[in-house]
Amino acid sequence: MKLSAVALDYDGTIAHDGALAPGVREAIAELRRHGITVLLVTGRILEELRRAVGDLHFVDVVVAENGAVIEFPATGYSTCLAAPIPASLIQALRRDAVPCTTGRALVDADAADAEQLLRMIRQLELPLVLVFNRGRVMVLPQAVSKATGLRHALTLLRLSPHNTIAVGDAENDHELLRLCELGVAVEWGSRSLQQVADAVLPGQGPAAMPDYLRRLATTAHIPRPSRSRRQLLLGHTDTGEALGLAVRGRNVLVAGDPRSGKSWVAGLLCEQLIVDGYSVCILDPEGDYTSLRALPGVVVLGGPDPLPRPQELLRALRHPDVSVVVDLSHAPFDDKLEYVRAVMPALATLRRVTGLPHRVVVDEAHYFLRGGTAPAGLDLAAGGYTLVTYRASTLDSAVLSSSEAVIVTRESHPDEVAALAQLCQSCQTATPPDDWGRILGSLVVGEAAVLPITAEAGGALRRIRLSPRLTPHVRHLAKYVDIPVSPARAFAFPGTGTSPGLRAYTLREFAAAVESTPDPALHGFMTRGDFSRWVADVFGDHHLAGALRALEARCRSGTLLELGRHIGQAIRARYQFADGPA
Repeated sequence: MKLSAVALDYDGTIAHDGALAPGVREAIAELRRHGITVLLVTGRILEELRRAVGDLHFVDVVVAENGAVIEFPATGYSTCLAAPIPASLIQALRRDAVPCTTGRALVDADAADAEQLLRMIRQLELPLVLVFNRGRVMVLPQAVSKATGLRHALTLLRLSPHNTIAVGDAENDHELLRLCELGVAVEWGSRSLQQVADAVLPGQGPAAMPDYLRRLATTAHIPRPSRSRRQLLLGHTDTGEALGLAVRGRNVLVAGDPRSGKSWVAGLLCEQLIVDGYSVCILDPEGDYTSLRALPGVVVLGGPDPLPRPQELLRALRHPDVSVVVDLSHAPFDDKLEYVRAVMPALATLRRVTGLPHRVVVDEAHYFLRGGTAPAGLDLAAGGYTLVTYRASTLDSAVLSSSEAVIVTRESHPDEVAALAQLCQSCQTATPPDDWGRILGSLVVGEAAVLPITAEAGGALRRIRLSPRLTPHVRHLAKYVDIPVSPARAFAFPGTGTSPGLRAYTLREFAAAVESTPDPALHGFMTRGDFSRWVADVFGDHHLAGALRALEARCRSGTLLELGRHIGQAIRARYQFADGPA
């Protein structure tokens, strides 16, 4: 993930005894030369900071008073995000001669006076809290922290916390590190902070900071932490253990049979990313993700309206709090192909420049990323792609091999099972190869398997029950009439002595076959319940299966004629497909 901003605590992190460590100023300048915004986030009062540092123009933004005050040195713009210190508290401090310094919204005192300060706050019934910072204590309005101040500053800059690294050393840095995509605690600081940070910077003091900052400037990417606080909950195992994916900018593959819940799984992951403030762009060929518009910051483009031109799409995605669903469901198939192949390189360029969107989702990826047809601008090395397909085996080999996390819904096609197993050939897995087909083929709607190549799977093929969704899943049934099933799951109509039997691989073929078959040839299938059983077991469409069971019951009672016509009408009413390719 691209690094756009670095938020640095001052005292104890880049400064010792109030003075910047040697080389820090030059390292910060190098970050800024590489286009990385640097924010100084400190508990100090702004005027005190100026006396300690001098000219503040060496950073882009100062967040002072533990998040209450923001200043942009280049323009002189300054604002206070909190209510001023109550006059009653200032009077009480003077009356009791408590040694302290007051800012615009903060009182700074010795930590030894904390009990006296707390008594004053209680007696005066003030909405204030105490925040400790090593040997000091700060009195602040409720809900003010370094994180609230930094978030406001990043919003003004149109930058995302998810493209930001924060570095701190003490108790008042917990929320700062928690806000940012990578929270780094320094080894010479608070042990408690180190325990919750994503990474710990080794060293003996602020003198270790310049080398670290220069490395960030050189890579301009956020390192993937060995541990991550941010988890996307997928579901639970049979034992009730939660299983999720750490948000690490990996490429994710979601595979499985048609109508097995692939888009549902991808939508589940998208929901959690969006709620957590990530920007997501979804290329949605069939309109399965339009219900995500119910979530904050989500815009749906296309559908019955003209598709957005690539530049229009990029403009919408320049805001870090915006996610876009491009609904391609109304476009002809060839137009979908052309559009996706045009927009993918543009998205890759935008991500390299701005870091947005954080994730790109491509549903029906087999249409757009087949072997030898993947867009030249597809930046797989940058990560952050989610690809959804029922034919993983047909994906371009580079696309397939880039998958670092793989989630599979029911998969019954032997070739697809083999392709997925091949992805995991380098993994030491506790699941025998012969069990893969049985496990993946037995998954039901609402279940999935996490493959061993996924770090969170623990080296096994993990079967889970999926978590509930926040938004309803939109299922466009018409798209399933032309999706073929495997030869083993096709419906076989027996032949006669003079003609071979038919095999229906799609619902369209099945409807055409029954409509052209005389009643006597269909009667045995109907009385045995073969048609309803096939639709339920192969397509998982229990609504249509129920309608066919009702027809089969009428056939057994002798009250139904023109069997093929009634079956065809039931299928067409359910899927609303037209003659010709869908």
